[in-house]
Amino acid sequence: MGTHDAVPDERNAAVKVWINGEVVPRDQARVSVFDSGFLVGDGIWEGMRLHHGGIAFLDRHLDRLFGGLHAVRIDLAMTREDVVAALHQVIAVNDMHDAVHLRLMVTRGDKKTPSQHPSNLVGGPNVVITAEHKVADPVARSRGISLFTATVRRPPPDTLDQRLNCHSKLHEVMALIQATEAGADEALMLDTTGAVATCNATNFFCVRDGEVWTSTGQHNLPGITRAVVLEVADAAGIPTRQAPFTLVDVYQADEAFVTGTFGGLTPVHTVDGRTIGAGAQGPMTTRLRALYDQAVAASVRSGRGA
Repeated sequence: MGTHDAVPDERNAAVKVWINGEVVPRDQARVSVFDSGFLVGDGIWEGMRLHHGGIAFLDRHLDRLFGGLHAVRIDLAMTREDVVAALHQVIAVNDMHDAVHLRLMVTRGDKKTPSQHPSNLVGGPNVVITAEHKVADPVARSRGISLFTATVRRPPPDTLDQRLNCHSKLHEVMALIQATEAGADEALMLDTTGAVATCNATNFFCVRDGEVWTSTGQHNLPGITRAVVLEVADAAGIPTRQAPFTLVDVYQADEAFVTGTFGGLTPVHTVDGRTIGAGAQGPMTTRLRALYDQAVAASVRSGRGA
């Protein structure tokens, strides 16, 4: 039971996928075997949520997308307005309105031969948008998940900057496999100093004496849900800390939870076989989830999720 487990939805079998300006049935969605993302994991992506007709925190997602593309020198050849139009095209063609998960993927493009070098490109980038009806499994949201600390570390910025939402996720997959083989739902990952960094696919928080702790952010994705949780906590007068802390701090925490675009806030009941707090969703997690849900709704109402 993980944070990305969803309630089955038969409608997803018939969804259409946006590929380089064309909308095709799911079972016909294809990219070349010479695509840069397939060959060497060379790409940037975003996951977004459609909430009551609007994409939550759309501006923040576009900022992160275009920032990542600029950093790795992929020329999208689309404006922000073009991207928004494409997102709404795939939403409209699938007649979607709420509780939808969107994934926008941009790779450097097709190569004339398997290679890392951009000189082998034979065209522009490949852009794919998938949209699925997805509701987080209520059991995971209420019961929570267990974590296992993987031996696979989050690399430092001078190796593979974890603040890039890139297609190169093998180290996270390895950590997740290690965790699931140990009987846990997901992996907790440390940075190269031994401090807690993040989970394999979500950002990690713990609560100690009424204070909300999370990592420095130097070894994890700058999650939008993570940022919003910190913002709503500050606005509500809840003290927060972004600083190094260790597994001993986690084991002694009163509560723990993880954050992500799909699941929002999901409680953590166990880490490395140790029960965290009462072993159930705590009052701080409950309060922050409510504040986050309000921020999602406000984002859509304000037009930032247009």
